[in-house]
Amino acid sequence: MPIFAILAIVVFAGAFLMSLILTAVVRAFSLKTDFVARPQKDRFGESIVPLGGGVAIFITIAAMLIAAIIAVKFLLATPLFAWLDESVTVHVEGFLGKLPALVVILACSLALHIVGLVDDKKHLGPFLKLFVQFVASFAAVYFADVRVEFFIQNRIITTLLSVFWIVLIINAFNFLDNMDGLSAGIAVITSSVLFTAAGLSGQVFISGVALIFIGSVLGFLVFNFPPAKIFMGDCGSLVVGFFVAMLTLKTTYYNQAYQSGIYAVFMPLVVMAVPLYDFMSVTILRLSQGKSPFVGDTQHFSHRMKRRGLSNTQTTLTLYLATLCTCLGAVFLYQVDLLGACLIFAQTIMILIMIAILEMTSKSSSSDQEISSPS
Repeated sequence: MPIFAILAIVVFAGAFLMSLILTAVVRAFSLKTDFVARPQKDRFGESIVPLGGGVAIFITIAAMLIAAIIAVKFLLATPLFAWLDESVTVHVEGFLGKLPALVVILACSLALHIVGLVDDKKHLGPFLKLFVQFVASFAAVYFADVRVEFFIQNRIITTLLSVFWIVLIINAFNFLDNMDGLSAGIAVITSSVLFTAAGLSGQVFISGVALIFIGSVLGFLVFNFPPAKIFMGDCGSLVVGFFVAMLTLKTTYYNQAYQSGIYAVFMPLVVMAVPLYDFMSVTILRLSQGKSPFVGDTQHFSHRMKRRGLSNTQTTLTLYLATLCTCLGAVFLYQVDLLGACLIFAQTIMILIMIAILEMTSKSSSSDQEISSPS
């Protein structure tokens, strides 16, 4: 088995097992300290559920990345690994060159994690959280050079677009964290597609980060899948959204050397279609009702579907399926011409329209039952 495949398995398995164990530990600690989410009138939830799952996610990501830094910087330079050929050492040198950027990204995610954790405990105002999101996003763009570069040369424009995109994705996944397993599951699905894209482009570093992230979130999802035994909270959803945004911006979609299709640059929009639909639809609904878009309620598309008769598990799996459908189309953007790209975009829009029809149509079964019931 090639060494990269072995390393990929070790990295993914390590992140998954660490997250799994830490989530169980955090859950027990949260129950002991009464760090829990209680049922509220403006939220879906029928039982007391521990919070803090985001702590396990963040610690796993940070620990695995720090372990990778130590391994590459100190261990691989020893005679013990002198047998590695140039095909591996060239990536080691590339990884060392990315260390400053990786440190910045870890620092930004730590800031988001801390403000999310404080919010989970003390319920901070939305504007303070938004301010921290913009500061962390700007720091990642400016100091770690995490930016959109799709044929745009002006750095001011790319900086503004990148900061806006990161904050948008952070809030999209924060909004998705409204039902058991939803935000974590969709993060795993979308990140898996981004991992595939990075692998096809030969991006070993980004592929490794993606594997760590996927394993970390998947370990938590074992406990978060309906019925949830723990919630990630804002300390998790902000970090999850941030890393998904990082992956969308650092993955190379158009690479002439690999003969990838130019329309692959639109992959992030197609991959993120379902999270962005939820964010936009809820924001429009709240604004039309004169409410703040950042004040939580039960108007997310998952809630609207649940009111149509689906259970939590059915709703979550339905949205997983919708996300998979859009993601599968996104994968083929590497290979298609203009007509193929238009068909994929049309398919994505039709999937979103189907979701809209499903969530906005009243339960026909209930109506039929009422009409046919004997008096």
